[in-house]
Amino acid sequence: MCKEGQDHSHQKGIFGQQTELYFAILSGLFLLVGFLLETFSDVLDTVPWYLYLVSYFFGGFYTLKEAIQEISKGRFEIDFLMLVAAIGAGFLDKWAEGALLLFLFSLGHALEHYAMGKARKSIAALTDLAPKTAFLKKEDGTSEVPIEALRIGDTIVVPPNSKISADGYIIAGNSSVDQSPITGESIPVDKTPVTQNDIQMGKDRQIAAEHRVFSGTINGNNLLEVKVTKVAADSTLSRLVTMVQEAQKQKSPTQLLTDSFQKYYVPLVILLVALLNLVFLFVDETWGDSFYRSMAVLVAASPCALAISTPSAVLSGIARAARGGVLIKGGRPLEDLGVLRAMAFDKTGTLTEGKPKLIDILPLGNTSKEHLLQTVIAVEALSEHPLAKAVVRDGKQQLNNKQPPQAQNLEAVQGMGVKADLEGSTVFIGNLKIHEGGGAVIPTKIKEQVARLEQEGKTTMLVRRGTEFIGILGLMDVPRTKAKRTLERLGKLGIRKMIMLTGDNQKVADAVARQIGITEARGSLLPEEKVAAVKELMKQENKLAMVGDGVNDAPAMAHSTVGIAMGAAGSDVALETADIALMADMLETLPFAIGLSRKAKAIVVQNLWISLGMVALLIPATLFNWANIGVAVVFHEGSTLVVVLNALRLLGYKYQD
Repeated sequence: MCKEGQDHSHQKGIFGQQTELYFAILSGLFLLVGFLLETFSDVLDTVPWYLYLVSYFFGGFYTLKEAIQEISKGRFEIDFLMLVAAIGAGFLDKWAEGALLLFLFSLGHALEHYAMGKARKSIAALTDLAPKTAFLKKEDGTSEVPIEALRIGDTIVVPPNSKISADGYIIAGNSSVDQSPITGESIPVDKTPVTQNDIQMGKDRQIAAEHRVFSGTINGNNLLEVKVTKVAADSTLSRLVTMVQEAQKQKSPTQLLTDSFQKYYVPLVILLVALLNLVFLFVDETWGDSFYRSMAVLVAASPCALAISTPSAVLSGIARAARGGVLIKGGRPLEDLGVLRAMAFDKTGTLTEGKPKLIDILPLGNTSKEHLLQTVIAVEALSEHPLAKAVVRDGKQQLNNKQPPQAQNLEAVQGMGVKADLEGSTVFIGNLKIHEGGGAVIPTKIKEQVARLEQEGKTTMLVRRGTEFIGILGLMDVPRTKAKRTLERLGKLGIRKMIMLTGDNQKVADAVARQIGITEARGSLLPEEKVAAVKELMKQENKLAMVGDGVNDAPAMAHSTVGIAMGAAGSDVALETADIALMADMLETLPFAIGLSRKAKAIVVQNLWISLGMVALLIPATLFNWANIGVAVVFHEGSTLVVVLNALRLLGYKYQD
């Protein structure tokens, strides 16, 4: 029946893209003048009829055009049925009602197309984010070139307060970059140049986020030089636009259900209308009365509002999510996210920051904190282990970057720790085994301190210099600063069960869970065990979302109802594997995404009640002659506009606690 969100913005004429709207207004004006002359003047009896005829022309022009297009494809749409009803009204000498039908139908469709076009423009605006040209740096200076001419490895110059032309990493300059067009982050992000000179192209994911920039984001007040890592067609922005456009075409479960319903409903309506033309054979009325009733029922029973109710909400929801830095790949994940009651989370990099931090520095005996830190930094500076780097990084901050002494002859003891020579003595740093293996006797009190830290989920390092134990270090991958608040918000949104799935040991999992309010923590899981856990939770909860980084968690995400990837900007794998991608590496955008989905689901339900309720009221009203064609078309087109405008409310959605 109605075109499900079909774009009619291409309808051009003498008034441009708004010709359909102007034709509808002209139809209404001629109808009004004709009605006034017919009602209040006895002169020129034929003039109102000519005015109604002109109203028919303007009101029926695009309706006839679309009907012909659909009939040529073997489809009988609502346009054809409305034309039949209008011609039938004229045949019965009810020209005013026929003109009113075409006027309101054409006006309703023009406004509907305008409203739906607004939602589409919100999505189409993404394509305007990327600049058309870039300043390519060459040996003899810079030249302005189309972004399509850029190649991987090129260097571009980004002037202050201008858009960045390509994905890449900064090699010169410091600036704040507004990434909101891609990630939805409200605050500009500080960016610095890379310090490595030997970065291999094609491995840009190894570069830290503070060095990377995306096409379409906006540079701050300083000049930047950027090494291009992706051609224009493969940029994060280009992929985002493509995926949003593809998402528009994917139908939600509710939309598939209404499509199936209409497949059987429309033939039943046509059959009912045909039978109503025979009522005069059984009751005391003329064929004209039966025919008029059948035309009124035809208008009343047309499920135009039903057809447009779900796609309009899905389109608006996807558009609003994209503006907020959330890519939702179609109606199914949008609806599914709106009914979830359980979510599973990866730990590392999702609920936590993904890198260890030096949390506890406990000097032993007469050792000072400064001496302990200088000792461990001197030794760990020789190691490439992630824990060693964390100790050096955080330890230097504690020492205000004072220069530690130089250690020598570092030796790694597999699975235990390291040892090195420092100022005439040997320093051992690691777990209890490295000390016990060397014959050292560890006091019970120190063992108890180590056990207490490990019970809190921390990785411990016991430090010994010669025969003296001088300190204990505790490291931990700490929760994100907003993780606890985010999970509280999810609880308010109706997520009653939040489960953490991690490969870390159970003690670490329990410690993180206690800090942020996770309802259940499962540790020591291999990737295949994560998948098994997701399958088990799916059986218990029916629907489950899995939140991860889109790479290591891809198998688990694939087996969940909705896979949600964190920090998908610039990550091809995350964009491909997830149903929903949070473009920024920000857990706090999750409540926005779920809140928007909840709102979209509510609006879909409201629209279904409005559309089906109106049909349920109008059919008996027209069957029993309580409402004529004019009344039926007013309520019919009115309900269609109501559901579209109701759906457009999603474009202004703002998450609130």
